[in-house]
Amino acid sequence: MRVHKVRPDISALSDSLEVPGIGHIPVNAFVLHASQPVVVDTGLGLPDRNFLETLGTVLDPADVRWIWLTHPDRDHTGGIFALLDAAPKAKVVTTFAGAGIMSCERPLPMDRIHLVNPGQTLDVGDRTLTGFRPPLFDNPATVGFFDDKSGTCFSSDCFGGPMATAELAEADDVRQVPVEDLRAAQLLWATVDSPWVQVVDPVKFLDSFQPLRDGAPELILSTHLPAARGISGTMMDTLGSAAGASPFVGPDQAALEQMLAGFEPAGGQHPVAS
Repeated sequence: MRVHKVRPDISALSDSLEVPGIGHIPVNAFVLHASQPVVVDTGLGLPDRNFLETLGTVLDPADVRWIWLTHPDRDHTGGIFALLDAAPKAKVVTTFAGAGIMSCERPLPMDRIHLVNPGQTLDVGDRTLTGFRPPLFDNPATVGFFDDKSGTCFSSDCFGGPMATAELAEADDVRQVPVEDLRAAQLLWATVDSPWVQVVDPVKFLDSFQPLRDGAPELILSTHLPAARGISGTMMDTLGSAAGASPFVGPDQAALEQMLAGFEPAGGQHPVAS
């Protein structure tokens, strides 16, 4: 994981995953250096990642007071239990549905849960965080938030986009990506991560962007995109055009067999079930 500051009071813990046929998916967690420090998501759950060790280069995990879980998918929860052990004062900010989904694998301790629904707020000492439902999401428990002090929106999966390289996926600023490439990546991600966008009512879908337009964030931090400064209006226009987009169709079995064959040494064979 790569650690860098996106603002003096916000650190990004950036990672990525390569998905054949799609690109390199950014996977970010964040630290909000509030007077009551907030960790936003906890990275991938892969065995070669050590989220707690990486977090320790930014602040002492014991100082963490809040873990805002934007939703309980495995690319957001990799280090959550290790962090709970290391941060005895921390509580997990989630929803009733989020806590329930987590309980299907390993329940969160009930006395360490703090429920926040869209529209509700959390006081973290020197600022207030206001929860909201992003216009695009892949999990019903998704709640992003606005930070009233920094003018930053933490958007969870919304605004994500696969990048051409791992270097771009873990870049400091998404403006390193050409404008048309970014637009194509975000529209692709919309159909991959939120396939229901194909059937939404365009008017109601555009209405769902109102909390973002009202908040007018200068900085948008998505789990699946490098930091986006000063382009929130452009990105909202991009995603607003996604209603009715053709759904993403992934590789089928024939394509999988072709990929597996490409992994084999010359002359080798890979057993494939028929």
